Amino acid sequence: MESGTKMSCKVIIGTQWGDEGKAKMIDYYTRASDIIVRYQGGANAGHTVVVKEKKFIFHLVPSGVLHPDKICVIGNGVVLDPLQLIIELESLEQQGFVVRNRILISDASHLILPYHKAMDEAMEEARSEKIGTTVRGIGQSYSDKCLRIGIRAGDIFDMKLLKKKVSLALNIKNPQLERIYK
Repeated sequence: MESGTKMSCKVIIGTQWGDEGKAKMIDYYTRASDIIVRYQGGANAGHTVVVKEKKFIFHLVPSGVLHPDKICVIGNGVVLDPLQLIIELESLEQQGFVVRNRILISDASHLILPYHKAMDEAMEEARSEKIGTTVRGIGQSYSDKCLRIGIRAGDIFDMKLLKKKVSLALNIKNPQLERIYK
């Protein structure tokens, strides 16, 4: 980068647990941006964008992907459900959007795996007062991240490491599911 080059950054943060209109703001600012980054969160209820009277609902992929000249990033603060990501990408491609090579995924983003969803559901069932979780494993994946036992996107490229981490996680999670939540 040349000395004296100026760059600007716009950050949109929701502080009210969703439904604040973030998607509209993101879509508005995307037009003047080169790179759109999703920096945290998981595949929650999603955000909706309407383009030419067609409605798109995004759970993981940044909505900037609707603009063909934009690069979209899923950052390391995102807990990533690989199956949901595939569903979204395939849906976009079936609708004629070119998304490959325009979406970058941080190798440090943590993965949501089936046991996260199972733990999420079991914990919700065990509560006397439900909290209304989406049962998508988001909180459980963040918990593993905090406990330093999570599996990251980059781990899938090292089978030896991946096997070791999955084994550790299952050794911890299976007894919890079998004894505590049944």
